[in-house]
Amino acid sequence: QVQLVESGGGSVQAGGSLRLSCAFSGYTSIKKCMGWFRQAPGKEREGVASMDTRGGLTYYADSVKGRFTISQDNTKNTVYLQMNSLKPEDTAMYYCAADPTSCGLKSASFGYWGQGTQVTVSS
Repeated sequence: QVQLVESGGGSVQAGGSLRLSCAFSGYTSIKKCMGWFRQAPGKEREGVASMDTRGGLTYYADSVKGRFTISQDNTKNTVYLQMNSLKPEDTAMYYCAADPTSCGLKSASFGYWGQGTQVTVSS
């Protein structure tokens, strides 16, 4: 059974930082690619960042390049999203997801999802 549990969300002022964590449990073959997605009220879910956990290749949405960093700690089976210079438009529910076959920022290809953690950035 695959389980992804996000944590680390919260409320910060613009310019602040947060680090999201995603703890993975289950077959390690599932997490070839680990990604972070977000969805704001009334908007579609969008890919924020993803990482090929075997090769280390990373992908970022243009809106977060230079501000967000995805990383992993294999000893803890955990993926992180370090978010710096946060903006009000980063406010959303953030989801962690796993894809066993490919890697990118398209949510449709990710078959395993966490429950989400809320990030709120005030101006």
